[in-house]
Amino acid sequence: MSDITPFLKSLISVAGVSGFEAPVANLIKEKWTPLVDNLTQSKLGSIHGLKVGSAPSTSKLADKSPRPSILIATHMDAIGLMVTRIVDEFLYITNIGGIDSRVLPGTPVTVHASKTNEELYGVIVMPPSNLIPEGEGGGVIPLKYLMIDMGLTAKEVAKKINVGDRVSFATEPIEMTGGYLSGHTLDNRASVAALTICLEELQNKKHTWDVWAVATVQEETVFGGAYSSTYQIRPTIAVAVDMTFGKGTGSSGYQTFELGKGVTLGIGPSVTPYLYKRFKEVAEKIEIPVHDDLMPEYSSTDADAMQLTAEGIPSMVLSIPQRYMHTAVELVAMKDIQRAGRLLAEFIASLETDFMEKITWE
Repeated sequence: MSDITPFLKSLISVAGVSGFEAPVANLIKEKWTPLVDNLTQSKLGSIHGLKVGSAPSTSKLADKSPRPSILIATHMDAIGLMVTRIVDEFLYITNIGGIDSRVLPGTPVTVHASKTNEELYGVIVMPPSNLIPEGEGGGVIPLKYLMIDMGLTAKEVAKKINVGDRVSFATEPIEMTGGYLSGHTLDNRASVAALTICLEELQNKKHTWDVWAVATVQEETVFGGAYSSTYQIRPTIAVAVDMTFGKGTGSSGYQTFELGKGVTLGIGPSVTPYLYKRFKEVAEKIEIPVHDDLMPEYSSTDADAMQLTAEGIPSMVLSIPQRYMHTAVELVAMKDIQRAGRLLAEFIASLETDFMEKITWE
């Protein structure tokens, strides 16, 4: 199994804010091209990599495909910020996707200047507490009061920046002691890395089903890629690979999982029970530790959209534990990413041509 760390570090070193994913999409296309039989891009920008299965072609197996197919969705978009107004040399901002504003002050960012097509370094700053309205400056500073300082004059800012320009995190990826990696946008580019490992594993494994490796857009905002790609491909089943909450200081309940101790399998309305059962059986067979991730309402992953597309797609959620979700310093264990990729490959290889006939709906 190859070392996926360099590729993942490259993924979390580029922008790709939800709705503007081109920078990271280009890296993924380059990496996946030799691993799949055909690579295309949807009208919204999601990447579709098809690896053809070995089952005989027959129109009876699926309406839209010569053989049954599995879609693996790993969203490539990132949370970020957008410029809302410019006051002198400072940029006021709002969020694109969910952001934990508690840790924003002092965060390095890249401002994507539309007027000059530049990437400008900036840092998120906050005004003195006495300049914030009474009652709002004593604790976490609301996002509406935070600003970006780029070290430019007001005239220079006016020449380069428009309201509506995007802002992405600019923290550098750091390999930490114990096999951990820290950086921004590991949610969900760690899952893109896991799917890449899966594709590499499948180079030496027989699989009867067609495999659609999909890097979706707009998951952090509207699930745009999950809805549109699933509708276009119409897979037999679908799996969303995403991140889940890692145990840490103040985070130790049933909804959190230890880093480096395995991956999680979703349980809830967005998950087809029989797919959960097969994933668990495969994981036990290859001795990959898995944990139940309870999702009693919705999964907050691409599975929520894929399951409801067209006439309905049986779906599954596989997750990788991560600390400090939706911050610029997310943290993952590389061994969990490797496990997720291997489990995906083994699950795909386990799918019999008549697998769907075995599904029970209890």
